[in-house]
Amino acid sequence: MPKIVVDANKCKACYMCVNACPKKCLGPSKTISKKGYFPAEQIRPEDCIGCKMCYLVCPDVAITVMK
Repeated sequence: MPKIVVDANKCKACYMCVNACPKKCLGPSKTISKKGYFPAEQIRPEDCIGCKMCYLVCPDVAITVMK
């Protein structure tokens, strides 16, 4: 099962990755980052297909997709 890792220190909470995910696996975190944002996080890991759309659209290069 693929795993999405979001670097909370790089994420500025634009949620482009949330909108790009075809399976709606990502969503806003419930915790605030050091920069004052609610970074994206994987909320439904069981639905992830590893398409890497989140990685491709992230302008902050804050996402890693591990297979």
